[in-house]
Amino acid sequence: MKLLDSIKSIFGSNAGAGDARTPAAEVDPVHLAACALLLQVAHADGEFSAEEKRHLEGALERHFDLPPEGGRRLLELAEEERREAIDQYRFTSVVKKNYDLGQKMTLAEVMWGLVLADGEISEHEQYLTRKIANLLDLKPGYLSTAKAAAAKATAAKAAAASAVAERGGGEGVE
Repeated sequence: MKLLDSIKSIFGSNAGAGDARTPAAEVDPVHLAACALLLQVAHADGEFSAEEKRHLEGALERHFDLPPEGGRRLLELAEEERREAIDQYRFTSVVKKNYDLGQKMTLAEVMWGLVLADGEISEHEQYLTRKIANLLDLKPGYLSTAKAAAAKATAAKAAAASAVAERGGGEGVE
């Protein structure tokens, strides 16, 4: 089933007026494909941790300009797509056709942010991130730059959270 067909089938004509689902016209297929790739990376180590989920939700809100509910709905749809997928090509082909180099770099940085969010890098996470970057035609140097930027952002968040904790305030920094 093609990506757009999947979206259409999810929102078939039998969706009632009281249905809380986002209308199909409001779901950007490129966002859906990118989110599905991010979820594949998040699940690569066999666990989708709370830290990874927070990182992904924040990235969706920032980069796709989505309200929290829109981000959660996109995550639900992308999770369905991810579970049905047999490989990454159906998602990378959509992203590759629609993203410029800068957008691909941002996606790679978000992928590395997910990998680093739980504090551990599994071999499969590293492999999958490199594979997706390769399918997006990102050169290894670009991927290294994205990894370094994600590591710097992760370290800054950790330092800020530590500073807040030392002052005895707040629940941490997002």
